[in-house]
Amino acid sequence: MHIEISDKPLSWGALDLSLFGVDTDWFGKPVKPPVAFGFAVDLNYLWFVASHAKSPNLHPDARPGDFQAELWKYDVAEFFLSDPSTGRYLEFNLAPNGAWWSAEFTAPRIRAEIADTPFPEVATFADMGEDGAWLAAAAIPLDQLRKRLNFGPESQLNASFILNSPEQQFLSATQLGSGEPDFHLPDKFPKLNFFHNPKEA
Repeated sequence: MHIEISDKPLSWGALDLSLFGVDTDWFGKPVKPPVAFGFAVDLNYLWFVASHAKSPNLHPDARPGDFQAELWKYDVAEFFLSDPSTGRYLEFNLAPNGAWWSAEFTAPRIRAEIADTPFPEVATFADMGEDGAWLAAAAIPLDQLRKRLNFGPESQLNASFILNSPEQQFLSATQLGSGEPDFHLPDKFPKLNFFHNPKEA
């Protein structure tokens, strides 16, 4: 999974990241318009950016910047970050309006804690257009990711989306297999590929 390296602090409103598209769903059905996502690291944060040029169906209790459970029942962007040495992984949900949720797992679908406990010091941002198109981002502290998940070159990462709720359509940046949609397959997540944005060269 590609992660852009920034030698300067990144900030919402000045993000100019490389984005990657996903234009088919879990079953290979075309997604129009496609979604886009990107990851970046600066000195302090892992950034996750997601967008879609279509009006979303938001969780009714989702509020910008707030922690909200069960975002996956509505339209949402997600990423899963795993530590292959321990099997522990983080699921992070980002709603189109900047609401978010997170949970850590010790094995596929085995929660580290039963209670919902927000990941520390997360900041989220969002911009929703009059036509319904949206762009959202989350900044997750690198020191916490290193402490809790040994974040580094051996980490594994995948991005996914749930769209068109309640007739949900599931998208994964990485082909995880066949059968019913299941994003909780950390053994199939790709390793990280760090790169510098050529626009900054």
